[in-house]
Amino acid sequence: MHRSTCARFCRIFRSLSLRRRHARSSRSWDVELGGSTRAAIGACMSLNAAKEFFSCLALRHTPGLGPRSWKSVLSGYDSAFEAVSDARNWPSKKLLPKNRTEAFLAEPWRPGAEAEYRAARNFGARVITWFDPKFPKRLREIPDPPALLYVQGDVSLLRNPSVAVVGARECTLLGLQSVERISSQLSRFGITVVSGLAAGIDRQAHLAGLSGIGSSIAVLGAGLDVHYPPENEDVRQALENHGLVVSEFGPGTRPEARNFPYRNRIISGLSLGVLVAEAAARSGSLITARLATEQGREVFALPGPLGQPTFAGCHRLIKQGAALVENAEDIVRTLRFQFSAELASVPKSLPEQSPSALARSVGISSAPAKSAMATAYPRPTSAPPATPPIPKALPENLTDDEKVLLSSLSAESKAHIDSLIQSLGWESHVVSRKLLVLEMQGLVRQWPGMYYSLS
Repeated sequence: MHRSTCARFCRIFRSLSLRRRHARSSRSWDVELGGSTRAAIGACMSLNAAKEFFSCLALRHTPGLGPRSWKSVLSGYDSAFEAVSDARNWPSKKLLPKNRTEAFLAEPWRPGAEAEYRAARNFGARVITWFDPKFPKRLREIPDPPALLYVQGDVSLLRNPSVAVVGARECTLLGLQSVERISSQLSRFGITVVSGLAAGIDRQAHLAGLSGIGSSIAVLGAGLDVHYPPENEDVRQALENHGLVVSEFGPGTRPEARNFPYRNRIISGLSLGVLVAEAAARSGSLITARLATEQGREVFALPGPLGQPTFAGCHRLIKQGAALVENAEDIVRTLRFQFSAELASVPKSLPEQSPSALARSVGISSAPAKSAMATAYPRPTSAPPATPPIPKALPENLTDDEKVLLSSLSAESKAHIDSLIQSLGWESHVVSRKLLVLEMQGLVRQWPGMYYSLS
């Protein structure tokens, strides 16, 4: 860039915007990210949002600058556009060394950034950039975060507490059954299941996650316009309609082998913990486990039969210190403090999915159906009864609803979750979340079969 870096960058962006207006097509681009409709980029994408997107692309398309460099630069400013406009001062601010700064100022990024910008517009991509409030806080904190994410589906899931479930493409029936059971349990607790949309374990994890209120997020190793693998098209459609599909790769990017380690760091980065459900000794899932450890995430492993090659990687992880798990409760108890903090910030109005409808939409019959008791009784029209005294000393931070829920339980007998839903007249996902929070505080005990009592 010459004389004024900011002025030069503005001219580049203006020239690109002018060409865009002359060549505007009927395709759309919605950056409001919460809606299902898309609007033309020139009409609905604010100039600031477009500048942020193009600025992130400039960083990403500079040879020699990787995710750690992007994070260093972006962490020093209040916007990506401000960061690239002030590039000459990166060395003095100790954000990047002089040689890397000069590499950026030489504008090698321009052809690639402009090409991806146009490709995203033509595809109608939805994008979340680094400074967007919807950009996941967990992902921003990893050592090598992406500068932006392309998304399709329910972006609000990025705020939900998540657990990654990964494993082998060529897997056993035991692995599939275990993943279905654990993932559906996690989702019923309101925990989002994250995986990579591969065949085998990933596929089953997504299906089971979609069967509950926690839903599921798929992270791709290709552009959003590339549907891979083709045999998972049914799951992909269900995720776009009821879950979320995410990629850091621009439209047109093919699923090359080198992309998947980059994808794996996002799978673990979005999650509070990673469960390796079935993995051979040289499985790509072990890369995700290693990345999770480097990011400070908990690693879990599902044990399998001794001598079974596809579980050799899981057994190695357990020997190295990964937590052995048999059910979702093992994961929830290990992550109880992280989940408690995350759940406190999740909006109370998260809509409940219909498990049976979702199961039908992706062609599986093994997904857990919603309990008949949860839908057979009408919601009571009267308010819940006043909270009676509870003998145990309660934490001061309990909400009124949590006190009402505690008052519906007894230490001497067990109540099924469906009975609690019926008697309180609350949505099932509300009861599940509050029970989980109370269990983490040691006030409630869960028994097999989704029965609960006071601790």
